[in-house]
Amino acid sequence: MKSGRIIKALSGYYYVRPLDAAADSVPLQCRARGIFKKRGESPLVGDVVDFEETENGEGAVNVIMPRSSELIRPPVANVDLAVLVFSVTEPVLNLQLLDKFLVHIEHAGIDAVLCLSKQDLAENGEETEEAKRAMSDVLRIYEPIGYEVLVTSSKQGEGTSALKERLQGHLAVFAGQSGVGKSSLLNALVPGLTLETNAISNRLGRGKHTTRHVELIDIGGGFVADTPGFSQLDFAELGIEELGSCFREMRELSSSCKFRGCTHIHEPECAVLAALEKGEIAQSRHANYMLFMAEMKEKKRRY
Repeated sequence: MKSGRIIKALSGYYYVRPLDAAADSVPLQCRARGIFKKRGESPLVGDVVDFEETENGEGAVNVIMPRSSELIRPPVANVDLAVLVFSVTEPVLNLQLLDKFLVHIEHAGIDAVLCLSKQDLAENGEETEEAKRAMSDVLRIYEPIGYEVLVTSSKQGEGTSALKERLQGHLAVFAGQSGVGKSSLLNALVPGLTLETNAISNRLGRGKHTTRHVELIDIGGGFVADTPGFSQLDFAELGIEELGSCFREMRELSSSCKFRGCTHIHEPECAVLAALEKGEIAQSRHANYMLFMAEMKEKKRRY
């Protein structure tokens, strides 16, 4: 029996590459043993597995090794870094969506890097001022709370080597709304990779989904999961009481609140509200926190 990693799942097949195989080696097409179905388990892209070759030239997945993390949408295991790709313009940078992504990433216990794409548009487009403002907002709000921000332009090749270096030794997921340039960035990271990219629909102000199944891309020293549908975020798997802990700055302050289980909205002697008043917490972050809380309560009422 050999050990390998599932690098693609498609139509009931799992494509497994031995752990010691070269990046350009052809993965073995495998089926999962029936035992997984009986247990209600399912192999995921990113899983490290024990597998064996069968007589028909295919293979069988026999054992799934313990996972360090598991994402539900997209279904990927063992991701330890999320690269949140947001363009500085086209589509306009949406801090509310960025905070929503960060809540999910924090809840999954995964480290995050914020990657601002299309930096060239901040220098020579009609939207220059808007793009510059978006960039400075992200640097002002997110760097002080411990998020790493990388600025890139796949057109000019800027920032891609720093991003590639950051991805070394990780299984990363690229996430962000469609049309922000995720596929273009991956194409710039891996020469010869030709992921389908789609231009923005000006009428809609957003891109069309170009990625249809989850697959790990070997970037030399690390993997990136190119993932469809990661912008369809809801709070189904998150409890209301967990929301505050998914905002880093609130998580650090919550132990200083007077009341245990403080919602950081109206309680007296709330450390978070005090920090907000002093300008130590960004207004936009707290406003989005309250918005998500209301959204979760509304959902709970409906069900």
